[in-house]
Amino acid sequence: MAYYAQPAAANYNTPPTHAHRQRGYRICDQCGAAETPTVSKFRLCGGCMTTQYCSPDCQKTHWPSHKAICQHTASQLSGVKQQAMGSGYVDENLAKNLRKFTSAHTALLGWAGFQALQLKRVPANVRQNALLVDLSYHHNHPESHRRFSIASTHVVPRTYVRDPLVMGDIQRREERCRASGGIGTLVIIIQCAGVSQVMPVEVDPPSKISWDTREDWPKVLHHFVESGRTDFQPISTTSRGVYYG
Repeated sequence: MAYYAQPAAANYNTPPTHAHRQRGYRICDQCGAAETPTVSKFRLCGGCMTTQYCSPDCQKTHWPSHKAICQHTASQLSGVKQQAMGSGYVDENLAKNLRKFTSAHTALLGWAGFQALQLKRVPANVRQNALLVDLSYHHNHPESHRRFSIASTHVVPRTYVRDPLVMGDIQRREERCRASGGIGTLVIIIQCAGVSQVMPVEVDPPSKISWDTREDWPKVLHHFVESGRTDFQPISTTSRGVYYG
Protein backbone atom coordinates (compact mmCIF):
# COMPACT_ATOMS: atom_id res chain seq x y z
CA MET A 1 0.00 0.00 0.00
CA ALA A 2 1.27 3.48 -0.85
CA TYR A 3 1.11 6.37 1.59
CA TYR A 4 1.24 10.01 0.52
CA ALA A 5 2.14 13.19 2.35
CA GLN A 6 -0.14 15.01 -0.09
CA PRO A 7 -3.90 15.16 0.32
CA ALA A 8 -6.04 12.50 -1.34
CA ALA A 9 -6.06 12.68 -5.13
CA ALA A 10 -9.65 13.88 -5.27
CA ASN A 11 -12.81 14.41 -3.26
CA TYR A 12 -12.53 10.68 -2.64
CA ASN A 13 -14.37 10.25 0.65
CA THR A 14 -16.75 13.21 0.55
CA PRO A 15 -17.67 15.90 -1.97
CA PRO A 16 -15.87 19.25 -1.56
CA THR A 17 -17.48 21.43 1.10
CA HIS A 18 -16.26 24.81 -0.12
CA ALA A 19 -17.59 26.76 -3.07
CA HIS A 20 -15.22 26.80 -6.02
CA ARG A 21 -15.73 27.94 -9.58
CA GLN A 22 -15.25 24.77 -11.57
CA ARG A 23 -13.77 24.89 -15.04
CA GLY A 24 -15.10 22.09 -17.18
CA TYR A 25 -13.23 19.72 -19.44
CA ARG A 26 -15.47 20.35 -22.42
CA ILE A 27 -14.48 22.83 -25.10
CA CYS A 28 -17.03 24.26 -27.53
CA ASP A 29 -16.05 22.83 -30.90
CA GLN A 30 -16.95 26.04 -32.67
CA CYS A 31 -15.73 28.97 -30.58
CA GLY A 32 -13.30 27.18 -28.22
CA ALA A 33 -14.95 28.42 -25.02
CA ALA A 34 -14.45 26.27 -21.91
CA GLU A 35 -17.50 24.94 -20.12
CA THR A 36 -18.21 26.19 -16.60
CA PRO A 37 -20.56 23.52 -15.18
CA THR A 38 -21.66 25.64 -12.22
CA VAL A 39 -22.94 28.32 -14.63
CA SER A 40 -24.18 26.39 -17.65
CA LYS A 41 -23.51 22.99 -19.15
CA PHE A 42 -22.67 22.46 -22.80
CA ARG A 43 -24.95 20.46 -25.09
CA LEU A 44 -23.84 17.31 -26.88
CA CYS A 45 -24.48 16.80 -30.58
CA GLY A 46 -27.51 14.52 -30.85
CA GLY A 47 -26.06 12.66 -33.83
CA CYS A 48 -22.65 11.54 -32.60
CA MET A 49 -23.15 12.27 -28.89
CA THR A 50 -19.48 13.26 -28.57
CA THR A 51 -19.02 16.79 -29.92
CA GLN A 52 -20.13 19.60 -27.61
CA TYR A 53 -21.28 23.19 -28.05
CA CYS A 54 -21.88 26.18 -25.81
CA SER A 55 -24.95 27.32 -27.77
CA PRO A 56 -27.31 26.34 -30.61
CA ASP A 57 -25.74 29.08 -32.76
CA CYS A 58 -22.28 27.53 -32.43
CA GLN A 59 -23.69 24.10 -33.22
CA LYS A 60 -25.37 25.39 -36.38
CA THR A 61 -22.26 27.28 -37.53
CA HIS A 62 -20.03 24.25 -37.00
CA TRP A 63 -22.26 21.77 -38.83
CA PRO A 64 -20.64 22.02 -42.30
CA SER A 65 -17.23 20.98 -40.91
CA HIS A 66 -18.68 18.54 -38.37
CA LYS A 67 -21.04 16.74 -40.76
CA ALA A 68 -18.61 14.05 -41.99
CA ILE A 69 -17.37 12.84 -38.58
CA CYS A 70 -20.87 13.12 -37.11
CA GLN A 71 -22.50 10.95 -39.76
CA HIS A 72 -19.60 8.49 -39.55
CA THR A 73 -20.01 8.13 -35.77
CA ALA A 74 -23.80 7.90 -36.03
CA SER A 75 -23.50 5.12 -38.63
CA GLN A 76 -21.23 3.19 -36.26
CA LEU A 77 -23.86 3.47 -33.53
CA SER A 78 -26.49 2.15 -35.93
CA GLY A 79 -24.23 -0.70 -37.03
CA VAL A 80 -23.61 -1.80 -33.45
CA LYS A 81 -27.35 -1.82 -32.77
CA GLN A 82 -28.09 -3.94 -35.83
CA GLN A 83 -25.29 -6.36 -34.94
CA ALA A 84 -26.63 -6.69 -31.41
CA MET A 85 -30.16 -7.35 -32.58
CA GLY A 86 -28.91 -10.02 -34.97
CA SER A 87 -26.62 -11.82 -32.57
CA GLY A 88 -28.49 -11.42 -29.32
CA TYR A 89 -25.11 -11.19 -27.59
CA VAL A 90 -24.68 -7.47 -27.04
CA ASP A 91 -27.22 -5.07 -25.58
CA GLU A 92 -28.52 -3.05 -28.54
CA ASN A 93 -28.10 0.12 -26.45
CA LEU A 94 -24.49 -0.63 -25.48
CA ALA A 95 -22.95 2.05 -27.74
CA LYS A 96 -25.44 4.69 -26.56
CA ASN A 97 -24.88 3.77 -22.91
CA LEU A 98 -21.12 3.87 -23.42
CA ARG A 99 -21.42 7.46 -24.59
CA LYS A 100 -23.59 8.28 -21.57
CA PHE A 101 -20.93 6.74 -19.34
CA THR A 102 -18.21 8.83 -20.97
CA SER A 103 -20.27 12.00 -20.67
CA ALA A 104 -21.02 11.32 -16.98
CA HIS A 105 -17.34 10.73 -16.16
CA THR A 106 -15.70 13.30 -18.44
CA ALA A 107 -13.80 15.04 -15.62
CA LEU A 108 -12.65 11.76 -14.07
CA LEU A 109 -11.46 10.25 -17.37
CA GLY A 110 -9.65 13.44 -18.39
CA TRP A 111 -7.82 13.57 -15.05
CA ALA A 112 -6.94 9.86 -15.21
CA GLY A 113 -5.51 10.28 -18.71
CA PHE A 114 -3.46 13.28 -17.59
CA GLN A 115 -2.01 11.26 -14.72
CA ALA A 116 -1.51 8.02 -16.67
CA LEU A 117 0.53 9.77 -19.38
CA GLN A 118 2.41 11.80 -16.73
CA LEU A 119 1.79 14.99 -18.68
CA LYS A 120 2.93 17.24 -15.86
CA ARG A 121 6.39 15.63 -15.98
CA VAL A 122 6.57 14.76 -19.69
CA PRO A 123 4.19 16.95 -21.75
CA ALA A 124 5.46 15.39 -25.00
CA ASN A 125 3.70 12.13 -24.07
CA VAL A 126 0.45 13.71 -25.25
CA ARG A 127 1.63 13.30 -28.86
CA GLN A 128 2.80 9.70 -28.50
CA ASN A 129 0.48 7.78 -26.20
CA ALA A 130 -3.15 7.34 -25.19
CA LEU A 131 -5.01 5.90 -22.21
CA LEU A 132 -7.05 2.79 -22.99
CA VAL A 133 -9.86 1.98 -20.54
CA ASP A 134 -11.44 -1.47 -20.88
CA LEU A 135 -14.89 -1.83 -19.34
CA SER A 136 -17.13 -4.69 -18.29
CA TYR A 137 -20.87 -4.36 -18.96
CA HIS A 138 -23.78 -5.09 -16.61
CA HIS A 139 -26.93 -4.63 -18.66
CA ASN A 140 -29.42 -4.96 -15.79
CA HIS A 141 -28.54 -1.82 -13.80
CA PRO A 142 -31.35 0.79 -13.99
CA GLU A 143 -28.91 3.70 -14.44
CA SER A 144 -27.20 3.58 -17.84
CA HIS A 145 -23.88 5.10 -16.72
CA ARG A 146 -23.65 2.53 -13.90
CA ARG A 147 -23.84 -0.45 -16.23
CA PHE A 148 -20.06 -0.38 -16.58
CA SER A 149 -17.13 -1.26 -14.35
CA ILE A 150 -13.40 -0.89 -14.94
CA ALA A 151 -11.86 -4.13 -16.22
CA SER A 152 -8.35 -2.81 -16.92
CA THR A 153 -6.39 0.27 -17.99
CA HIS A 154 -3.38 0.51 -20.30
CA VAL A 155 -1.15 3.18 -21.79
CA VAL A 156 -1.01 2.44 -25.52
CA PRO A 157 0.54 4.13 -28.56
CA ARG A 158 -1.70 6.66 -30.29
CA THR A 159 -1.57 4.45 -33.37
CA TYR A 160 -4.10 2.24 -31.54
CA VAL A 161 -6.69 4.59 -33.08
CA ARG A 162 -6.83 3.64 -36.76
CA ASP A 163 -9.99 5.28 -38.01
CA PRO A 164 -8.82 8.04 -40.41
CA LEU A 165 -11.84 10.27 -39.76
CA VAL A 166 -11.36 10.04 -35.99
CA MET A 167 -7.63 10.72 -36.36
CA GLY A 168 -8.42 13.70 -38.56
CA ASP A 169 -10.74 15.08 -35.88
CA ILE A 170 -8.04 14.61 -33.24
CA GLN A 171 -5.54 16.42 -35.45
CA ARG A 172 -7.94 19.33 -35.93
CA ARG A 173 -8.33 19.66 -32.17
CA GLU A 174 -4.58 19.36 -31.72
CA GLU A 175 -3.88 22.25 -34.05
CA ARG A 176 -6.52 24.41 -32.38
CA CYS A 177 -5.15 23.60 -28.93
CA ARG A 178 -1.56 24.43 -29.83
CA ALA A 179 -2.61 27.62 -31.58
CA SER A 180 -4.16 28.78 -28.28
CA GLY A 181 -1.05 27.88 -26.25
CA GLY A 182 -1.90 24.34 -25.17
CA ILE A 183 0.32 21.25 -25.46
CA GLY A 184 -2.04 19.17 -27.58
CA THR A 185 -4.93 16.72 -27.39
CA LEU A 186 -5.01 13.94 -24.82
CA VAL A 187 -6.59 10.81 -26.31
CA ILE A 188 -8.61 8.47 -24.10
CA ILE A 189 -10.07 5.30 -25.62
CA ILE A 190 -13.00 3.72 -23.80
CA GLN A 191 -14.03 0.29 -25.03
CA CYS A 192 -16.42 -2.49 -24.05
CA ALA A 193 -17.47 -5.69 -25.82
CA GLY A 194 -16.11 -4.62 -29.18
CA VAL A 195 -17.60 -1.11 -28.98
CA SER A 196 -15.26 1.83 -28.49
CA GLN A 197 -15.33 5.57 -28.11
CA VAL A 198 -12.45 8.00 -28.46
CA MET A 199 -12.52 10.92 -26.03
CA PRO A 200 -10.22 13.83 -27.01
CA VAL A 201 -9.25 16.35 -24.32
CA GLU A 202 -7.41 19.55 -25.24
CA VAL A 203 -4.73 20.13 -22.60
CA ASP A 204 -3.43 23.44 -21.25
CA PRO A 205 0.31 23.89 -20.58
CA PRO A 206 1.34 22.07 -17.35
CA SER A 207 2.27 25.45 -15.85
CA LYS A 208 -1.42 26.36 -15.92
CA ILE A 209 -2.57 23.08 -14.38
CA SER A 210 -2.08 22.95 -10.63
CA TRP A 211 -3.37 19.39 -10.15
CA ASP A 212 -1.33 17.26 -7.78
CA THR A 213 0.65 14.54 -9.56
CA ARG A 214 -0.72 11.18 -8.47
CA GLU A 215 0.26 7.56 -9.03
CA ASP A 216 -2.89 6.16 -7.43
CA TRP A 217 -5.14 7.31 -10.28
CA PRO A 218 -6.31 3.72 -11.11
CA LYS A 219 -7.67 3.35 -7.56
CA VAL A 220 -9.48 6.70 -7.81
CA LEU A 221 -10.87 5.79 -11.25
CA HIS A 222 -12.20 2.47 -9.93
CA HIS A 223 -13.70 4.09 -6.83
CA PHE A 224 -15.75 6.73 -8.66
CA VAL A 225 -16.96 4.37 -11.39
CA GLU A 226 -17.88 1.52 -9.04
CA SER A 227 -19.69 3.83 -6.62
CA GLY A 228 -21.54 5.59 -9.45
CA ARG A 229 -20.35 9.01 -8.30
CA THR A 230 -20.18 11.68 -11.01
CA ASP A 231 -18.99 14.56 -8.80
CA PHE A 232 -15.25 13.97 -9.27
CA GLN A 233 -12.99 16.98 -8.84
CA PRO A 234 -9.17 16.72 -8.70
CA ILE A 235 -7.21 18.32 -5.91
CA SER A 236 -4.76 21.16 -6.46
CA THR A 237 -2.36 21.97 -3.62
CA THR A 238 -1.30 25.60 -3.92
CA SER A 239 0.42 28.18 -1.74
CA ARG A 240 -3.04 29.49 -0.90
CA GLY A 241 -4.37 26.13 0.19
CA VAL A 242 -6.05 23.05 -1.25
CA TYR A 243 -8.66 23.44 -3.97
CA TYR A 244 -10.94 21.08 -5.88
CA GLY A 245 -11.47 21.42 -9.59
